[in-house]
Amino acid sequence: MLELITFVAYFCVLLGVAFLSYQKQQSDTDFILGNRSLNFWLTALSAHASDMSGWLFLGYPAMILTTGLFGGWAAIGLTLFMFLNWQFVAPKLRIATEQSNSLTLNSYLENRFGDTSGSIRYISAAMSILFLTFYISSGIVAMGVLVESLFKFPYLIGITLGLCIVLAYVFMGGYRTIAWIDLFQGFFLLGVILYIPIYLLFQVGGLAPIMDAVRTQNLSSTLFPSASPNTVLKIILNTAGWGLGYFGMPHVLTKFMGIQKVSDMAKAKWLGISWQALALSAATLLGLIGIYLFPEGLANPEEVVLDIVKATLPTFVAGLVLCAILAATTNVMAAQILVVASNLSEDYYKRIFRRQASSGELLWASRFSVLIISVVGYIIAVFQISSIYKLVLYSWSGLGASFGPVLLLSLYDKKINRYGAFAGIFIGGLTAAIWPYFDSLYEWGIPALVAGFVFSGLSIKLVSLLTSRKKERIAAE
Repeated sequence: MLELITFVAYFCVLLGVAFLSYQKQQSDTDFILGNRSLNFWLTALSAHASDMSGWLFLGYPAMILTTGLFGGWAAIGLTLFMFLNWQFVAPKLRIATEQSNSLTLNSYLENRFGDTSGSIRYISAAMSILFLTFYISSGIVAMGVLVESLFKFPYLIGITLGLCIVLAYVFMGGYRTIAWIDLFQGFFLLGVILYIPIYLLFQVGGLAPIMDAVRTQNLSSTLFPSASPNTVLKIILNTAGWGLGYFGMPHVLTKFMGIQKVSDMAKAKWLGISWQALALSAATLLGLIGIYLFPEGLANPEEVVLDIVKATLPTFVAGLVLCAILAATTNVMAAQILVVASNLSEDYYKRIFRRQASSGELLWASRFSVLIISVVGYIIAVFQISSIYKLVLYSWSGLGASFGPVLLLSLYDKKINRYGAFAGIFIGGLTAAIWPYFDSLYEWGIPALVAGFVFSGLSIKLVSLLTSRKKERIAAE
């Protein structure tokens, strides 16, 4: 009962913040991008807290539980590539989107390549909506699993309650509210995820017995099990198979676009990366502690943190942990729902139906889009077509392969054109979408994100080169 009270009180605070900011939303620019007014604290914590979903507490510790420490290369890849994202993408993207008056990643790409046909905007919006819908459904599934495990409520009630909470503060507050909630929840989440492993390390007598348990179960107890070429290749693929995705995450990239001062980007970078490194290190420890506490394994590895909490922590602390896990889940869902809503309102409604729509009309179109995409994600979650980890990986790969190469090249290569950009978005997304099927069939062992990223980059360069030469020949004739 105390867990439930803690949970209800926590989310009443979030809804209160959303309600207070409701009256401040005057236009679609306010709702979608916060009028580019965020300070570096808000930008840093919002970018990272809106990235680490329930995967941080559920999917990732489950991977460590089943593979051992070698699985930590995913965390290293994420941290490394997020640093590169801050360093080489964030400042340039912030400047470019303001200069072109772009509110979404899709509108930036359209403006960057001078595409008057709308083809780039439509294909990029379609890819965003497709993969983010699966991403949103993974968050809804995570909430259902949490509520079912801790409160013994039916799964259907869990996903319904969780989605209604997220919908309420996204619908009312928009970008700025989500950023403030991310800031609060980011610190809260970090405190909780650091507390659990530190507390348990003292209880079990340090790291030594935990690593002994890892070795006893024949799992990896080191990041470098050998120096063989095969191991090195696996490290590279595991690192890139997650890390490359950051270059194409719309819900992360839009956080860069909302910072007030480009000069504050460096401070935001170091704050955000420090947060991420600490959070992922703690999540890795939680997975290793799970190996020690549950030597017989678990029926559902994604509940390892929940089982640790129920077995070792007082009821009130367990309630706080529940809030932290839900905070991680709702942070990401809120950011993703907002991105998809902006795609529907800015890239389809405004472009196709109401080119002369007022800011107020587009604001309500954005809010209505929030409802539409949430319902679709909810339907997918009802059927539980896959695990949280696989849903996140599939969505992450699709978004990263669709937008990562084209974004990087758009910022650093003046020779690519709109034909190459369209080809890259389409081929990257298509490759990531179908690659898991062929990879499981032929056992290539290559992550979908890596394959999609390579094919997308090559297609952008090749198509741009061929179409440019064709234009030159026509001009010469």
